[in-house]
Amino acid sequence: MSIQYEVEPLADSYGVADSFPKDFGYGEEEADIEDSPTPSDSKPRILLMGLRRSGKSSIQKVVFHKMSPNETLFLESTNKIYKDDISSSSFVNFQIWDFPGQVDFFDPTFDYEMIFRGTGALIFVIDAQDDYVEALGRLHLTVSRAYRVNPEINFEVFIHKVDGLSDDHKIETQRDIHQRANDDLADASLEKLHLSFYLTSIYDHSIFEAFSKVVQKLIPQLPTLENLLNIFISNSGIEKAFLFDVVSKIYIATDSSPVDMQSYELCCDMIDVVIDVSCIYGLKEDGSGSAYDKESMAIIKLNNTTVLYLKEVTKFLALVCILREESFERKGLIDYNFHCFRKAIHEVFEVGVSAPWTGSQAAGTPCTKAVTLNGTPRSTV
Repeated sequence: MSIQYEVEPLADSYGVADSFPKDFGYGEEEADIEDSPTPSDSKPRILLMGLRRSGKSSIQKVVFHKMSPNETLFLESTNKIYKDDISSSSFVNFQIWDFPGQVDFFDPTFDYEMIFRGTGALIFVIDAQDDYVEALGRLHLTVSRAYRVNPEINFEVFIHKVDGLSDDHKIETQRDIHQRANDDLADASLEKLHLSFYLTSIYDHSIFEAFSKVVQKLIPQLPTLENLLNIFISNSGIEKAFLFDVVSKIYIATDSSPVDMQSYELCCDMIDVVIDVSCIYGLKEDGSGSAYDKESMAIIKLNNTTVLYLKEVTKFLALVCILREESFERKGLIDYNFHCFRKAIHEVFEVGVSAPWTGSQAAGTPCTKAVTLNGTPRSTV
């Protein structure tokens, strides 16, 4: 598919590291769990668990540290528990704890109650190309113990490395794992414990989409963001809109229409194009400048009359829209509506910053600064 793009030159400076601004960094990596507690320990946690060589560390490196999937082949096996502080936006702040597969975290030397009590999501990674009987046993042991400590945890199962399987084999593997895992929970009288299953691979966008779903469950403002996006696209003639974290390409919210994988991949590729082109042409002669700032905007016109439109929302977030060429002729209206949308999003962020996250915080916490009582933006178009 041929692509024509127009990218506005960028100004100001966040500083650039490779193709991403330094300020987009996710904090210090690989801090030992035995380190003394820090203020960031109060952030919600995402636990990565699974057997050895299941792909846990590769997932973390590819999604949050921009490592090439091929480079993960040279990663050494994790031999201790690492904490990775993730700060992907002004209110999506969490830690990822990567547990080595060979470590028994129920050993008396580990305070598993402390670990699970502050956890927002537990991701268990299963290697779909290996015999997963042992993995299912560890999955049941892990989630049942965690559920008894903290019933509010979101339990996610990544059926990983499916890139080497045929489509029929993927479906059959997911069905088998789903059936066995839920049968084990039923036998243990844990029917209320809900597991979410995702087919993932680091060699395509499936791992980013799966992590998007996981992160969205940790955002109490998600219903408000979705409502704002619905109002924005309905008044602008837009077919689909994603609110992206630019670095990780996780979408923290989208409108209520179904997510098409091809559309999501197009939007991810657009972010890569914008950052890469900006790093080449948007920097000053001395190398200073910015790959992404408040002036960032891009238009990509595909050869099937589809237009991709990217606009900066915050220092960390971008709105990527998919629309038809005839709808884009009303660009002035779209830009005005975007201005109202952006203002409302910033007000939501202010509430997110002022209201600390708690593990039991209900989804849909009111954001009265951003919306009226019926959920519509104050500056509705």
